[in-house]
Amino acid sequence: MALPSLGLYLGLAGVDSNENENALRWSRRLEWPMLFLALWMLISFYLSFEAHINPALHRATDVFVWCFFLAETLLLLALVDDPKRYLRTNWMNPLILILGVSVLWGDSSFASFLRFLRVVLIIGLLLPMGSTVKAILKQNNLGTTLLISSLFIGLSGTLISFIDPAIDTPWDGIWWALVTVTTVGYGDVVPSSVAGKIFAGILILLGISLFSLLTASFSVFFLAKEEEAVIDKETELLGRIDQMENRLGRLEDNICRMMEYQRELMQQMSTANEIKTEDKSRNAKTEQPN
Repeated sequence: MALPSLGLYLGLAGVDSNENENALRWSRRLEWPMLFLALWMLISFYLSFEAHINPALHRATDVFVWCFFLAETLLLLALVDDPKRYLRTNWMNPLILILGVSVLWGDSSFASFLRFLRVVLIIGLLLPMGSTVKAILKQNNLGTTLLISSLFIGLSGTLISFIDPAIDTPWDGIWWALVTVTTVGYGDVVPSSVAGKIFAGILILLGISLFSLLTASFSVFFLAKEEEAVIDKETELLGRIDQMENRLGRLEDNICRMMEYQRELMQQMSTANEIKTEDKSRNAKTEQPN
């Protein structure tokens, strides 16, 4: 299922791609703050479930999230060209806001339902990041590289659990393979046999190459983004230069026409002066006595 369809079914489709540029720009600006709120809601949800958070702090954060969500909804409603379509494709927003009021005021009758809506909201807040993640995974076959890396770590962890007696289960082996490939090396799980250490050395060498490949792929993605921004800026500057050249060309044409008009005017004035001088001379001869 495509991500936009899932967001549409959940009533959290966001701003339509056919909306005006101002609404789309603010929608993109609010993606990261909403992502941080989604992450905090996950943490807060877990802490409240385990009773490890102060109720007053939990309530204060709920009020802050509700206010931010209200501000985001009102801002986008004011910016979009079709507010009715926005509400129709984002019907979960007013539902959460309305039910959130009763809970924030101390009414616990909708508390369980609001917890479910909170989970839905977290999913909706994470949906806009799906396109970014998809673009990253497509860059230089990064998704394929991650899949191969995951399979490699899984097979290596399973294999070391059979080779080395110090690693009891495949899960411990996968954890050891992960920290080894990423060159973290916590040291909580280490091979003790000669065969395990030889296998670990091979895995370290392969892990350096594999991790470098992943790092390079991520770097290429972000550098490509910066390169696209630079190309767009250069294209914009070249367009402005072309406009200036066209304006200068029109200005030169106008100046040439003005100079030509000035020359014609000077010639006409010179001709008129000559005719006037001849008339004066003719009149002077006529007025002389016989």
